[in-house]
Amino acid sequence: MLTGFAHTAICVPDVAEATRWYSDILGLRVLSPPYEMAGGAIERDMGELVPSPVVLRAAIMGVGADDRVLELIEYPEVDSREVEKGRPDVTRPGLTHVGVVCDDIAGTRAELEARGVSFLTSGIADVAGLRTTWFHDPWGTVFILMEKRREDHPYWAQFVP
Repeated sequence: MLTGFAHTAICVPDVAEATRWYSDILGLRVLSPPYEMAGGAIERDMGELVPSPVVLRAAIMGVGADDRVLELIEYPEVDSREVEKGRPDVTRPGLTHVGVVCDDIAGTRAELEARGVSFLTSGIADVAGLRTTWFHDPWGTVFILMEKRREDHPYWAQFVP
């Protein structure tokens, strides 16, 4: 059956602009620069999900060259829905947030704020053995920034009762 997670895809209105933001602001590596897919293969893959003609632009971003990456994706032929103004809503069905780990949450938050990142929480919380704070990208995707207390454990196994 399943052997692991590969990627989280984030739909953006402009994949080139988003690639720059995720690289320049969050410091992610561009593992696969923006590329475009169109034609028969992508029509067979996504033709039942996306109106024809199926055209997508994508880029792969990550921290390391492993399977845990962000895929930034744009559908330039699909009429874009108006982006809801204001605070992102993590309660809508679908992608609610992306968790990212750092080694110094206060320093990382300060650096991201200096780069203009908008945070959704006013401070840093301590919960389940993690230190956490929440922010969003310019397109409304919500992220939780997490600092682990125990480096030798995955983030989900930080809490020890």
